[in-house]
Amino acid sequence: MEAARRAKTLEFTRTLFLLLLWITHVRSHWSGRWLLCFALLTATLLPGCRIEESLIFHPDRIVSRNPSDIGMAFDDVFFRTQDGLWLHGWFIPHNEAKSTLLWFHGNAGNVSHRLLNIKLLHEHIKTHIFIFDYRGYGHSEGTPSEEGTYLDGTAAMHYLRERPEAGAPRIVLFGRSLGAAVAAEMALRFNTRGLILESPFVSVPEMARVIFPVLPLAALLRTRYDIVGKVRKIKTPVLVLHGERDEIVPFEHGKKVFEAAPQPKAFHIISGASHNDTFVLGGKEYFQKLANFIESVSENRQ
Repeated sequence: MEAARRAKTLEFTRTLFLLLLWITHVRSHWSGRWLLCFALLTATLLPGCRIEESLIFHPDRIVSRNPSDIGMAFDDVFFRTQDGLWLHGWFIPHNEAKSTLLWFHGNAGNVSHRLLNIKLLHEHIKTHIFIFDYRGYGHSEGTPSEEGTYLDGTAAMHYLRERPEAGAPRIVLFGRSLGAAVAAEMALRFNTRGLILESPFVSVPEMARVIFPVLPLAALLRTRYDIVGKVRKIKTPVLVLHGERDEIVPFEHGKKVFEAAPQPKAFHIISGASHNDTFVLGGKEYFQKLANFIESVSENRQ
């Protein structure tokens, strides 16, 4: 009975704290008194509200463009998750492909916000590209969560296994930012050619310490996305890339992820790049690093 009471108190405190943080983030002009009153009321009446997820995931439901708008052939794909949700993605074929790049994007926007990056990858690297939206993003059903994104990644892997030109043994995983955690999890669950992690963080709690250094937020978060913990256990070649001036995920996080990964592995510093312009400022060297890695793992692993 006492243990149950302590657990309920802890959950109430956690919900209240996260709610205060969220309201402060989106309603910073409210007075402290009204802020506290609203937080107490909501935390009491809505203990199941998804405050934590709203701090981590920033989906956009509007898919404004598609690859045909920039002259690229593609398949508009819908596939289903184990828990019954329909997800949306694009398969962009390449005539000279020897592998398929399965792309896990970051925590904001949707696939349509990656069109320029897709086009440049398609021009520089001879690989099929499959990019999709997690649940709650773009045309994909549902609401995002850590476990949900792992289910989504698993569904994407199963979908590619059914495409003869893709083939699971020929898949290279590519995850950027939050997507690096999902890609790393897929590297643990499936046999793939290689794992590319761009702008990865150590874990969500460690990122919370970076963003809110004076608040005990890390201890209250259920969401982990422990990339370092995952890469320590993988058995596939790894390439880590990180912008030298990343203003969101500290460069040191990328180094720690790289150090945790077993051999074979490689690390590439993208000179002058911040978090969202790596593929622009990285230039030819950036795409050459990707191409060399994808080509090497495609040829060396049977």
